[in-house]
Amino acid sequence: MKTISQHYFITGASSGIGYALSEKLAADGHKLSVLARRTDRLEALAADYPNLLALSCDVTDEGAIRASVKTAMKHHGPVDVAVLNAGIYQPQDSREMASDIYARHMDVNYMGVVRSIAALLPDMLARNHGHLALMASVAGYRGLPLAAAYSPTKAAVIALAESMMFDLRDSGVKLQIINPGFVETEATDVNQFEMPDIISAETAADEIIAGLQANQFEIAFPRSFVRKMRILRLLPNRWYFRLMQKVISK
Repeated sequence: MKTISQHYFITGASSGIGYALSEKLAADGHKLSVLARRTDRLEALAADYPNLLALSCDVTDEGAIRASVKTAMKHHGPVDVAVLNAGIYQPQDSREMASDIYARHMDVNYMGVVRSIAALLPDMLARNHGHLALMASVAGYRGLPLAAAYSPTKAAVIALAESMMFDLRDSGVKLQIINPGFVETEATDVNQFEMPDIISAETAADEIIAGLQANQFEIAFPRSFVRKMRILRLLPNRWYFRLMQKVISK
């Protein structure tokens, strides 16, 4: 069956999941508007796929996001699906807390999503049609070791999506949250510990594409790791902290 072309708008597309997702969707013949601060890789991808528009944009700049949305819609028409993927990760030991690092994580990982929604949602509501997929993480389920700057931002994105579901009911706008486990990316390359059930960015992109076609609110993968994290989320605090201490002490 022939794929119906849609206009995908993807932030944080120059590497990792964003890049893999952009390449797969472009190869499938969809129209893409892909955003990143670093555009060299995106421009190389655009050279191979004329249906892909590469845009330089920092999600901490609200004016730049709004301008990118206007350019994308002028080039490809209304946005059908937006995958708000831009994010950063820097391991943190909170005994040496640098507030600027925490603020930067929140500005990119959470407010970057909020700014993008603010730029995209009015047109989707006016058309009674659209699809927003917000990139969070299973790291937002509970606080994790070395993730004091990162986990809270992902918990915030999850809570944002859950709260928005009430407002978007019967609006024609589909809303999903994406919660990956460990994925091989530039961000996770800095980790000095063994990452359980880690998958490639290409596998993650396949999971996301399949999930976007489904009707569930949460797209979470890999399934084996997600099951473990959901169990940890249900544990009483004293059990959780004791178990995680054993894990990081190994």
